[in-house]
Amino acid sequence: MYDDFCAVDPWTKKNVHCIYQALIVAIATRHADAVDVKFLVDGKPVWIALPHPAWVKYRDRTGKTITDPLAVEIAGHYLKTALQSGEGVGREMYSLTVNQTLQHLNAVVTELEAAPAIQSQSVSS
Repeated sequence: MYDDFCAVDPWTKKNVHCIYQALIVAIATRHADAVDVKFLVDGKPVWIALPHPAWVKYRDRTGKTITDPLAVEIAGHYLKTALQSGEGVGREMYSLTVNQTLQHLNAVVTELEAAPAIQSQSVSS
């Protein structure tokens, strides 16, 4: 869903193409307690930093783990939201809070759970 997507910049009305490129544990790179997810936004690197404590909080609440593919979906969902709201234009780095990370995770999970229902409705129509 969010490893290769387009978003519309509300200021210029330009379609922006975003492609997931890498996931890096930021402890080694920035001495941060985060996982950095790199996207190319129209060919320019943009990093989304997801804080490690979100992994612990999610596991404590649900008993489930945030996998690497899910982290990419969370970061991509955030990036698309930021770009479409106009706050993301021209930024190279975003650092999410634990609560922001969990909000975007919940949005992604909701979309994933709804996707089979939407697909089966379109097939049966």
